[in-house]
Amino acid sequence: MSKRHPVIAVTGSSGAGTTTTGQIFSRIFASEGLRAAMVSGDSFHRYTREQMARLAAKGQFGERNHFALAANHIDKLEALLYDYGHTGNGQFRQYVHDEDQALVAAGYKPGTFTPWGPLPADTDLLFYEGLHGGVVSDTYNIAQYVDLLIGVVPIVNLEWIQKIHRDTNRRGYSQEAVVETIINRMDDYVHDIVPQFAHTHINFQRVPLVDTSNPFVVRDVPSEDESMVVIRFRDASEVDFPYLLQMIANSSVSRHDTLVIPGTKLGLAMDLILRPMVMRLMAQKPFA
Repeated sequence: MSKRHPVIAVTGSSGAGTTTTGQIFSRIFASEGLRAAMVSGDSFHRYTREQMARLAAKGQFGERNHFALAANHIDKLEALLYDYGHTGNGQFRQYVHDEDQALVAAGYKPGTFTPWGPLPADTDLLFYEGLHGGVVSDTYNIAQYVDLLIGVVPIVNLEWIQKIHRDTNRRGYSQEAVVETIINRMDDYVHDIVPQFAHTHINFQRVPLVDTSNPFVVRDVPSEDESMVVIRFRDASEVDFPYLLQMIANSSVSRHDTLVIPGTKLGLAMDLILRPMVMRLMAQKPFA
């Protein structure tokens, strides 16, 4: 059976900026009149919040460590992307976040899941945002079912700064507890998250222009004004670098396949780069 329905995925670790990228894609879909089946990687976690806490108490996975493939239903994610690509349908569910007022009002407890069920009917494409959109392992190959795979990742010190700042200020954890979590999940980060960025079509990597050499003492997250974004394309032959350099002020090319832009220009760059790619995917769709 041939593939007929486009799949787009944004992959990256927690706090890397995948949510912001998802919002940019949502604006592109809305302005182009596209109806996307939106799927969150959180919904493929294997365990509820309470179950993860119990596993952490036993020394398994580490607190809130969903990086590990074993802590997720990677088989169900692979099945969904295969099914959608070939039929436009598939099974998914939702993870209930604390801020999901509609789901909480419907009786679902934060940190749990809704039942598995079919995707909305008659969508134009599937959009996944989460941890494992580009997994390739001995058992799974998620990346082969993704038509446009985007990696979003800050340099690791910046990623740690963002996590420490978020979890201490918004979630009430002590810095010691957050650092312990970072350490406990490092092996899974190295083996299950980082290799995905070798399979992406485009990587967006944020690099701070201020000293982050000791991420555990930095009090503030470097701002967009204090950052650059390195954009690496897998196939540079398809990229109009002169056009992007003209449209994005203070941008430059550091390698034949790499564009460097000011951090404040990320939204503009994503729109200029990703919108045409989305529309090409739709033009290639049968009966588009």
